[in-house]
Amino acid sequence: MLPDTQFMQLVLEEFFQAGGPVLLVLAALALLLWTLLLERCWFLLRSFPQMLRGCQTATSYGSFLQQKCAANVALQTSLAMIKTLIALCPLLGLLGTVVGMIQLFDVLALRGAANPRLMAAGVAQATLPTMAGMVLAVSGLLFYGRLKRYSQQQWQRLNILSNNWRSRC
Repeated sequence: MLPDTQFMQLVLEEFFQAGGPVLLVLAALALLLWTLLLERCWFLLRSFPQMLRGCQTATSYGSFLQQKCAANVALQTSLAMIKTLIALCPLLGLLGTVVGMIQLFDVLALRGAANPRLMAAGVAQATLPTMAGMVLAVSGLLFYGRLKRYSQQQWQRLNILSNNWRSRC
């Protein structure tokens, strides 16, 4: 049985309110990161095999080189951007920590340390973005590592095809 959608929406709203504005930026970054990661996965599993077949069935060395260059560029597309987004995730999480701690110190300065609920809200706002940034970075890095390794294997396959063409000439 699926959970109630209104309940899930309420939980997400509370999570984003507790984490502060930096958590919304992290959510947008996560959307962009995972869109790029899934696009690369789709390309490697669906589009690249067609490019590889085009290289294998090339009728001339010039045609082969043109298709190999196109395949190489396509293999490298978005990988640098993905790596940069992964590096940004924990930094934005730390920014959320700093923002949350500043708000916590403001509450302590105005109302003193007598109200533990106010302190708990500030600590939550300080730690949730850090946790979210780290989760995004670790999961993105694991997925990126597999994509990078698979891209390198495919590049090696293209190089083997290139060596085969050279041996024919």
